[in-house]
Amino acid sequence: MTEATLTTPRKQPAKTSRPSTLGLLLNNTLATTGLIILGIICLLALAAPLLPLPNPDATAPADRLMRPFTDGHLLGTDHLGRDLLSRLIWGTRVSLAVGLSATAIAAFFGSLLGLLAGYAGKRVDTIIMRGIDMVMAFPYILLALAIVAVLGPGLLNALYAIALVNIPFFARNIRGITLGLSRREFVDAARLAGKSPPQILFLEILPNVLPVIIITMSTTVGWMVLETAGLSFLGLGAQPPQADLGSMLGEGRKILFTAPHVSIIPGLMIFALVMSINLFGDGIRDILDPRLRSGSLTRPVARTAVERNEADKPAPTRPDALFEMIGLRTEFKIGTSVYKAVGGVDLALKHGECLGLVGESGSGKSVTAMSVMGLVPTPPGKIAGGAAYLEGEDLFAASDRRIRDLRGGSVSYVFQDPLSTLHPLFTVGQQLSEAISAHAPLGRSETQARALELLSLVRIPNPAERLKAYPHELSGGMRQRVCIAMALANDAKLLIADEPTTALDVTVQSQILTLMNQLRQERDAAILFITHDFGVVSALCDRVAVMYAGRIVETGTTEDILNNPKHPYTAKLIECVPVLGDPGRRLDAIEGRPPVVNHLPDGCAFADRCPHVQPVCRSGDIALEMTGPERGVRCLFPLTQGEDT
Repeated sequence: MTEATLTTPRKQPAKTSRPSTLGLLLNNTLATTGLIILGIICLLALAAPLLPLPNPDATAPADRLMRPFTDGHLLGTDHLGRDLLSRLIWGTRVSLAVGLSATAIAAFFGSLLGLLAGYAGKRVDTIIMRGIDMVMAFPYILLALAIVAVLGPGLLNALYAIALVNIPFFARNIRGITLGLSRREFVDAARLAGKSPPQILFLEILPNVLPVIIITMSTTVGWMVLETAGLSFLGLGAQPPQADLGSMLGEGRKILFTAPHVSIIPGLMIFALVMSINLFGDGIRDILDPRLRSGSLTRPVARTAVERNEADKPAPTRPDALFEMIGLRTEFKIGTSVYKAVGGVDLALKHGECLGLVGESGSGKSVTAMSVMGLVPTPPGKIAGGAAYLEGEDLFAASDRRIRDLRGGSVSYVFQDPLSTLHPLFTVGQQLSEAISAHAPLGRSETQARALELLSLVRIPNPAERLKAYPHELSGGMRQRVCIAMALANDAKLLIADEPTTALDVTVQSQILTLMNQLRQERDAAILFITHDFGVVSALCDRVAVMYAGRIVETGTTEDILNNPKHPYTAKLIECVPVLGDPGRRLDAIEGRPPVVNHLPDGCAFADRCPHVQPVCRSGDIALEMTGPERGVRCLFPLTQGEDT
């Protein structure tokens, strides 16, 4: 490597500014409102002993049933002359304490039972869950009434009753999640590491379940407050003269028509308290959502947002092209950082042509492909510039309805992992039929016949039986063939294949590539094939576009690229591929890592890893220099044929 490479200081990457916990909460307006209301209520309840309030239990028959805003009694008095404001604040304090305590008890014992049942399984699971089923066989409010009747009226007994009837709710939820986690690979790894069952349960599984427990608690507190108020309303909770919101409501019902404020005031407090808790619980769910934590302050919408300057929209330049992408720029805004995943990509495909998009992981290949049909999640992604034309139609300017028509119709996708792409609860036949009927109004028998024809087309043996199979019953190669059949269901003009053979063995990979090559020749469909393997490119693609750090660094015919790479990055990628019959060939590796796209260096993005870098490479924008109709390279010092990289 040259001296310039060693001495040139590298820019420090900018710190990522992800949304803070407070930022996520404040982004949810309703949750913020709930937090403010709940905070005010809790502060008043906690400060009750410090506030200049009269004794909430002191009676004054001479002052009975005073109206609100009476001198000395802001909210009036009840039928015994007790100050309603004082009783309301002290009663809220009691209701909150009981609701929180009952929730904590139910969450602790319910979660513990759920963890034990889900992890231990077999007899332990059967015993615990049958006991839970017996408890849930009774209506919860009747069961709470029965428990209080046995234990006797009182606030503490009401707390126990409410906690007990809510234990099954936590136990069932946590058991189901634990059951799934206990069969995951990280649990097997913990067993192999020698950890004991309690260690696995509380150190491996519990942290994954904890967010669900917290979310469930946040949505249960309000329900606990309501249940406490219900028991007190019936005279089974707080006993006179102690005040809580339910007992105040019960006392006021007898004089509802003569002094409605005695009932309305505690009723409004119950409403405000429960509603604020529920809204705040919604905010807690957002805080614990890893997708929102990663920077997406709202959930993704159905189509990528397009925020380009229409005056700068490029016009199509190749009338003979089926598909043409010009200057595509796709960005992700995470916190205050902007990640330029695609920084101005030009691609073109003719009918029946296969273009290979090659590059390391993280170079922007998949984002480029997903931008075509607006599949990049917004937020945080957006299309910031450029255009994509399908037979002259600007896809980024098309309506949502038009894009839905094109998805799976004129433009189809085949993704890398077919097991994740296919729905696990529907048969292959049902999913194929859905893909067909989404774009063609065929009858049931015609749809079934078409599905059978598609499976035969992709060379699946015994297609009639395979239609009845679920995805997990098929091998990886068979599942990928099903995905290809779904992509071909509506005679797509453009097929985008995003590393569809990476997870397959060599034999199946060869079969899939041969199949795709035959299908595109038979149907005259264009294929945008995304891969990082030049061996796959040489077997399928007519042309190649090499991508690095969100930009095309070299393009040309497959033969030219493989035999005479011009860009040092392309040459390095080719040297990473083993060649059969040449065991002595040295497999090279590219030193270093690609730059982070939220802080790209000036000049050539490959400069820090390039063995031929010169000082001039680190300044100014480097254009893609076209040396022929299909040949271009983004390099100031391109390699000559036979030059050693």
